[in-house]
Amino acid sequence: MIPLASPLAQFRAHERGIRTAVDRVLTANSYILGQEVAAFEHAFAGYCGADHAIGVANGTDALILALRALGVGEGDEVITVSHTALATVAAVLASGATPVLVDVDPVHYTIAPAAIEAAITGKTKAIIAVHLYGQSADLPAIQDIARRHGLKLIEDCAQATGARLGDKVLGSLGDVGCFSFYPTKNLGGIGDGGMVVTSDQAVADRVRRLREYGWNEKREAQEVGVNSRLDALQAAILDVKLPHLNANNQRRAAIAAEYDAGLSGLGLTLPAVRPGSRHVYHLYVLACSDRDGLQKQLTAAGVGTGIHYPVPAHLQKGYESRVRVPKTGLPVTAQLPSRILSLPMFPELGGENVKRVVDVIRSCCKSTAAPRGITAAAP
Repeated sequence: MIPLASPLAQFRAHERGIRTAVDRVLTANSYILGQEVAAFEHAFAGYCGADHAIGVANGTDALILALRALGVGEGDEVITVSHTALATVAAVLASGATPVLVDVDPVHYTIAPAAIEAAITGKTKAIIAVHLYGQSADLPAIQDIARRHGLKLIEDCAQATGARLGDKVLGSLGDVGCFSFYPTKNLGGIGDGGMVVTSDQAVADRVRRLREYGWNEKREAQEVGVNSRLDALQAAILDVKLPHLNANNQRRAAIAAEYDAGLSGLGLTLPAVRPGSRHVYHLYVLACSDRDGLQKQLTAAGVGTGIHYPVPAHLQKGYESRVRVPKTGLPVTAQLPSRILSLPMFPELGGENVKRVVDVIRSCCKSTAAPRGITAAAP
């Protein structure tokens, strides 16, 4: 079976360094925060080109604490997308604000700037731009909207660690960047972990307080916080992997190029790369009219696949009554769940297995042409 992702293969690729780091932590008698976390925070901030990086328990907490540190709370609205990991929307609700979910563009599936503009009200406080599948949202347009309306901009970089827009690493362009180190991410731990990145000293200081009950350096609570700390083991493991991130992302891009070449001319909608964006292919997501049929045949051939995401956030039973969407609906978002399919993608995926995936798909599809994108109208 060719898996969709393989954290085990990633561990084996860096096993010696990871085991050395874990042994160092185990004998150091310091397991929460401490020097291991501080060292990784410093290295990650430098990698992103930001002044501060604050380690937290997971990527969802990174978003929640970022929102709170920016002053978002009860009575506020936050504009983001429904086509995203549910964590994005869950974080807005956890901050006390109302998620206002707008449509994505039909080519890159990231938040549509025109939809943001149309959704702004007097209660809007922030925008969360989700960098989906490994590449940037349309940040220049989004930054312009945020500046004109005095809104905070949070970059959800959970799927785009190491991706760039121009010469800037994603996470360094908004007010705050939020990262997840879930094991399958481009930079993944062996367990949960997250990071808040910012160059705003006041925001950084507040996130540090909020992640530990609202404590200051004297452990005196200045406000109500939570317990959301990155542990030393995860920090040490991530610090081992960080120097290899660029090479791993390059390998992902090489796999994507092999998919692109092998799957062209089959009537499939292949991933489109935003001009000026360096895509790091956390996921390789294609679209087609008979997605279920293609997925079934890949499964039968021993090829793992995924659907990111099968149910938009605004249609999830536990969320639908707590979010707001435009009266016109989300026409592009509505199409995606029945059309998209994620193929195996991880740096250790061998060329012979990439070829096998391509061969199986080619045997399933008739040769024809297809545009890179989907129509804005429902099929």
